Amino acid sequence: QVQLVESGGGLVQAGGSLRLSCTASGLTFRDWAMGWFRQAPGKEREGVSGISWSGTTAEYVDSVKGRFTISRDNAKNTLYLQMNSLKPEDTATYYCVAFSGYAFALTPESVKYWGQGTQVTVGS
Repeated sequence: QVQLVESGGGLVQAGGSLRLSCTASGLTFRDWAMGWFRQAPGKEREGVSGISWSGTTAEYVDSVKGRFTISRDNAKNTLYLQMNSLKPEDTATYYCVAFSGYAFALTPESVKYWGQGTQVTVGS
């Protein structure tokens, strides 16, 4: 059974930082492209960032470029999202995902597995 377990969410003031982690089990982590999605209340789920299985390729939605950094540690089966210069509009539930193939697109249709989510709240 595949499990993706997120941690690191919380409440932070605007301009602050958080680091999300996602520990994976039940799959061969190094074989999967991974990523982060988020969903704010009343809004559709949005792809935030993705990273290739090797960690050499990463993509970001325009709204987080230059502020968020995705990374992975294949030896620890762990995915990270470093979030800096946080804004109130970053407030959402953040989900760790495993994509269906080696290539990935930041669309829900390309996701094979979802985590349960971790809440990030940015105060103004």
